Amino acid sequence: MRGMQQGVVMAGRLSLDAARGVLRALTHGGRGFDRILEKVTREQSDKFLMQLCGVFSKVRLVSVAEGKCSCEMAVDEDHLNRGGILHGGMSASIVDIISTMAIMTTGDGRPGVTVDLNVTYLRAAKAGDNITIDSECLKVGKSLASAVVDIRNQEGQLVCHGRQTKYFTN
Repeated sequence: MRGMQQGVVMAGRLSLDAARGVLRALTHGGRGFDRILEKVTREQSDKFLMQLCGVFSKVRLVSVAEGKCSCEMAVDEDHLNRGGILHGGMSASIVDIISTMAIMTTGDGRPGVTVDLNVTYLRAAKAGDNITIDSECLKVGKSLASAVVDIRNQEGQLVCHGRQTKYFTN
């Protein structure tokens, strides 16, 4: 992640290929709590770990621009809760990751630390639905950045709306 972050800083803007690399870095591996699922799944099975990592591999980055990020994803069985609809935790993770990417396209490319994350669930998405994920920065300052994310179904209906505020450490 550090090397990727440096590349973003040096480039000044996040290219689509660089953004794909950032998406992979944000959703695979990590340290601390990000690795807790790896530890649990090592004790259970490597297959389960591959399924967890594969959940976010289905998110396809469509475009990035300064302060914006757009993605698509076909909802499948791995994304569903017991009720057969898109899991709220999956939606919240999408909001977290994609708004972070939008924020990283601005300024010096730092991801920041989440200080507020809010997700409003408006409509269900089911297996087979194609969702679009659009994020836009509302404000990026010296120490705080805010972004919004809209997840829509193939009919253009809002499935959920999220907001995130990030704090930049010095």
